[in-house]
Amino acid sequence: MCKDSNGNVLQDGDAVTLTQDLKVKGTSVNLKRGTLIKNIRITDNPEEIECHAEKVKNLVLKTKFLKKH
Repeated sequence: MCKDSNGNVLQDGDAVTLTQDLKVKGTSVNLKRGTLIKNIRITDNPEEIECHAEKVKNLVLKTKFLKKH
């Protein structure tokens, strides 16, 4: 079961917001705090989700940096 930083259960297709600024490895993109990410996908690892954000495809984010929208 995948949960956000507040303990809310995440499901495929949910929208989440970043709780802090994140640098994306391998790119020059910085994702800012408060960025809305739509249509997430749950992975086999309960601490990670897959998504698309700001010109970055197939991005994997840790759930501890997310808040359900």
